[in-house]
Amino acid sequence: MRKTEFVESYFDAWNHSDPQGIADHLASGGVYCDIPENTQRSRNELIASLKEFFTHSRHRYELIGQILSNETSIAFQYRVYPQTGDPTATIYRGAEFMTLHGDAAASISDYYEIPGAQRAEQISKLAAEKTHKYAKSGLSDELLDVYKNRLAILMQDDKVFLQSDLTLPKLAQAVDCSVNHLSQAINSGFGVSFFDYLNQHRIAHAKTLLRQLEDGSGAILNVAFSVGFNSNSAFYAAFKKCVGQTPAQYRRTHIGND
Repeated sequence: MRKTEFVESYFDAWNHSDPQGIADHLASGGVYCDIPENTQRSRNELIASLKEFFTHSRHRYELIGQILSNETSIAFQYRVYPQTGDPTATIYRGAEFMTLHGDAAASISDYYEIPGAQRAEQISKLAAEKTHKYAKSGLSDELLDVYKNRLAILMQDDKVFLQSDLTLPKLAQAVDCSVNHLSQAINSGFGVSFFDYLNQHRIAHAKTLLRQLEDGSGAILNVAFSVGFNSNSAFYAAFKKCVGQTPAQYRRTHIGND
């Protein structure tokens, strides 16, 4: 892969408001992670989301500085200009981190600041620090084991997955490692994305709670929020993906079996 051309093509798709072109930069099975929204989207979900986004928002995206990369990742900063013709319109910045798989991205993580939330120079400094860590650092087998052990403690003993606002950067801070190292540790150590890793623990805990329920569907709905989900729809989707049943079906199947 020629990384500079890959990023240029990616920016071109954004600047032409082309959802399919943007999603085509993801590998089959790849995910787009919107970090501020704490959401992840597959290729098809990204296309649907961007179609809606581009109906009311048109922007111009520009690269800031250099593209940083190694054999398995790309990182860069960007600047966004609203296409309003107003020279006083709000400009905001962000940074993206791509984990590569062949000639496409297995994951794209987008970090950006909501316009007006911080001063531009603070955003730029934060993005620069993250891109440098992401693209320039490697993860040895020894560090991988260290981070996996720390994750096990945080998940099994501290149950940090119950925090509804838990994000990759927050978990990286708890593990005491960079965002890139944590992403690599989860991807390489467990073979899943951050969001799937988080949901696996939440759903495992939800299964325990569901088996303990003695009343109806109202209590089942409460389980979603007690295990860290922000909506019932997200809970049901994640539960069905992990278990192959809805929460209600799972509960009926296991009544009296424990």
